[in-house]
Amino acid sequence: MTIERVTPSYHVASVGNVEDYVEEPYEAINLHNLEHVPQVAALPADLRAQIQVVGNVLPFKSNKYVIDHLINWDNVPDDPMFRLTFPLGEMLEPANYRRMQAMLDAGATDDELKHAADEIRWTLNPHPAGQMDHNVPALDGRPLNGMQHKYRETVLFFPSQGQTCHAYCTFCFRWPQFVGLEDQKFAMREATLLRDYVEAHPDVSDILFTGGDPLIMRTRVLRRYIEPLLEPGGAPNVSTIRIGSKALAYWPQRFVAGGDADAEDLLALFKEVVDSGRQLSFMAHFSHPVELETSIVQEAIRNVRATGAQIRTQTPVLRHINDDPATLARMWRLQTQLGCIPYYLFVERDTGARHYFELPLVETWKIFREAYSMVGGNSRTVRGPSMSATPGKVQILGVSEVAGEKVIVLRMLQGRNPDWVGRPFFAKYSETARWLDDLEPAFGEEKFFFEDELNEMLSVQGSPWSRDDLALPMASPN
Repeated sequence: MTIERVTPSYHVASVGNVEDYVEEPYEAINLHNLEHVPQVAALPADLRAQIQVVGNVLPFKSNKYVIDHLINWDNVPDDPMFRLTFPLGEMLEPANYRRMQAMLDAGATDDELKHAADEIRWTLNPHPAGQMDHNVPALDGRPLNGMQHKYRETVLFFPSQGQTCHAYCTFCFRWPQFVGLEDQKFAMREATLLRDYVEAHPDVSDILFTGGDPLIMRTRVLRRYIEPLLEPGGAPNVSTIRIGSKALAYWPQRFVAGGDADAEDLLALFKEVVDSGRQLSFMAHFSHPVELETSIVQEAIRNVRATGAQIRTQTPVLRHINDDPATLARMWRLQTQLGCIPYYLFVERDTGARHYFELPLVETWKIFREAYSMVGGNSRTVRGPSMSATPGKVQILGVSEVAGEKVIVLRMLQGRNPDWVGRPFFAKYSETARWLDDLEPAFGEEKFFFEDELNEMLSVQGSPWSRDDLALPMASPN
């Protein structure tokens, strides 16, 4: 037997001087000013047209940091960071692409373009996994449309001022937040409602601020949501505050004094959370090693960690971007060396441009397994591949043979009912399945073990944790 040896470099290289990045102001790039960007103006006309067509359906926004420092323009359109941030023709189904292209060529009005784009958007499963219908909680009979409470211990909060990002990812599963699709946006302004809700639900231990990107907000605005949770006697059951953000990758100046006028105040707020005795978990989105290699992102990571915050990282496996074990392994090693914790590797969600990015589940697992085998134990904190599906976060454990039948082995890392968590279950082997809904139970079973209870939960609108008609387990006392 021959064992392949991988000898990676453990030197964390960095590109550029921090001082050079700090002097560059933030500048958003969108369809309106795109042609003024020299790198874009030099692209072939067909490629520029693709960006315009698809950018009228799926959200497009970049910035000068991404364009000048993360994209290798000599390798466009194959460069992973270009594909991660610029919409391309293949990201729409051919018929939809032709429709939008014809309307743009004919000089359609903005209203006509939006109407056509919205019709296409509704076919892209804008809110998968029951987010609109079955995750929204209620307080005193009032739906809280800027929150989700899918899992017992964790509440998601969408501050209304945080419903954009420093740049948009082309795979984004929260894309409806950015395109003005009617009644499809999570957002809330009332910070006291968040505190009142979690106080009324003592099983809640974690609050995740998400969006969009909550760190697009100025710190004084973010404080309005966080400080009520830190007040003496306020929400004593909350032990962890999480912030989901892509800012470290797309605008690391946000965390470096001089790079952003608000950086020092933001870092001070992080320290206040930690000093309150709570854990601050920065849920950082990194999808490619390039995002970790500039000196400014490495300085930003050091600054965030110096507050006592913990940085956990996550990404989906993305065809054309990171669907290669060596790329993922390199990224996890870099994260670990920089003091971050590799946390989740997801399956591309069944929404938006999924057909461009998704892979069969078995192939996704093989990529994960090989990458996982290439890193040391400290990087093997990463869990996956995981589908954020309607019943919960379903992990693909692997492929096996049981009682003569080839099967896919799965388990839940999170579940609408916590009693489902950790229970292995089996699906018929399939080389084409790309999501949980594509799988069938193994061994002649008619349904997976959770389906009857799940259907009961889904028979009524809203989060099951806001209802008293379902006998769900309570958390065990510490």
